[in-house]
Amino acid sequence: MRDSKKLWFVKLFAAIAVGFCILFPIYLLIVSSLKPVEHVFDMRLIPREITFEGYTLALNESFGRYFLNSVIVATAVTIVALIFHAMAGYSLARLKFTGKKVVFALILSTMMVPFSVLMIPLFILVKELGWLNTYAGIIIPAIPHAYGIFLFRQFFLTMPNDLQEAASIDGCTKFGIFVKIFLPLSKPITITLAVAFFIANWNNYLWPLLIAQKQEMWVLQVAIANFIGRTDTPWNAVLAAGVITVLPTMVMFFVLQKYLVEGIKMSGIK
Repeated sequence: MRDSKKLWFVKLFAAIAVGFCILFPIYLLIVSSLKPVEHVFDMRLIPREITFEGYTLALNESFGRYFLNSVIVATAVTIVALIFHAMAGYSLARLKFTGKKVVFALILSTMMVPFSVLMIPLFILVKELGWLNTYAGIIIPAIPHAYGIFLFRQFFLTMPNDLQEAASIDGCTKFGIFVKIFLPLSKPITITLAVAFFIANWNNYLWPLLIAQKQEMWVLQVAIANFIGRTDTPWNAVLAAGVITVLPTMVMFFVLQKYLVEGIKMSGIK
């Protein structure tokens, strides 16, 4: 009995410690964004004076345009990637064709290639296509990803064959089976991947930095980095921009966390 209580206290202490390590930097970010610029680095946990000067400065720096660019890029990549990854995963899981295992192995092998290796060839290709400083140049190269195809395939493998056979007997086509049966049942894994894709592209910095060379095409991460690079950096405005940037992903995570857990449980390897 005593051992179980000790274990419970150890688990509680570990949970509190991990929670503190995660939440304290966020708290410090929010508090510092509400300080006047001259007090940002005073390390006070409770500010002497609360001001929204940083948020006003951030919004005056074309912040709305950068926010819109991030929304367009992250949303477009997420929606298009989910459509193509779901179709690819369904094909690799439920359809029979020659070389299916080889195709799947080749797709998985791309996960072992770091982006730094592909960065220069991709940039040259985008430049030759005339996609520099365009949404297409930022969005299209970010769509293919073996991770999404792999998870959809593993999920569709767990679906009972009786569903597909019954639909085939009723005269449903293979595409109809995918749209009417498999896709609606894949809600947990779809939401899990949607959150993962959106957050990854919302926080993406390197690729938009290379492609968006005009200021009006900057996304939030690039805009904040250029904000910091100024000689008269208003740090309260930088931190305020960071708070605004973090909010959408935090809200999405807390609203959809139930589906995230469910999707991870249902995506095991068969």
